[in-house]
Amino acid sequence: MNIGTLYGISVGTGDPELITVKGLRLLQKAEIVAFPAGINQKPGIAEQIIAQWLRPEQKTIALNFPYTKDESLLHQAWQQAAKEVWQYLKQGIDVAFACEGDVSFYSTFTYLAQTTQQYFGEVPIITVPGICSPMAAASELQIPLTVSYQSLKILPATYSWEDLEQALASSDVVVLMKVNAVYQKVWQILQRRGLLKFSSLVERATFSDRRIYNDLTDYPNLQLSYFSILIIRVNKT
Repeated sequence: MNIGTLYGISVGTGDPELITVKGLRLLQKAEIVAFPAGINQKPGIAEQIIAQWLRPEQKTIALNFPYTKDESLLHQAWQQAAKEVWQYLKQGIDVAFACEGDVSFYSTFTYLAQTTQQYFGEVPIITVPGICSPMAAASELQIPLTVSYQSLKILPATYSWEDLEQALASSDVVVLMKVNAVYQKVWQILQRRGLLKFSSLVERATFSDRRIYNDLTDYPNLQLSYFSILIIRVNKT
């Protein structure tokens, strides 16, 4: 059987131009283009990013990846998504999955690729790297993310407070991903450690409606969107 290739293509964090030449070439070459479905029947983020690059004759598939921590619901969604792309792969048709940010960085594509191979065998997988949100946020702030021998720690939104305290105690730069749900608690920790002046927040990095907050001293109660990145320069030198 001639099996198609499943491509994971990084398409950047919001700005449609933040895609590699290779990623754009493979995206436009694919007969089938998949991406995570949006919420409430609205276009998803990755779909919005790539919309201007797609050709009219390309077929698009919105795959459902629910925002939940329920493992059973997640596994059901991954299996269903794998079945949908397999319908094309088994015919020898390539499928390009557009991934917001970088395909290897907390990416939905990881679960799609692993589940597809788990249930349907050695499906060819090719990934194309790109720009992930911490790098995009640093660019928006016009600062280097790290310099010289500085150490970097990146924590997802589900980190424990112990992990955060340890990171702040042992790292030069700390990045907190999707900080919206825990922002007020994080603000209090940064206040106690005297780090508010050295902390910056970027909401919806590289989108046209992005917001930037430098020095969080006067922002204890921000109401943030899901796509919010906090960069803490623990080593102020």
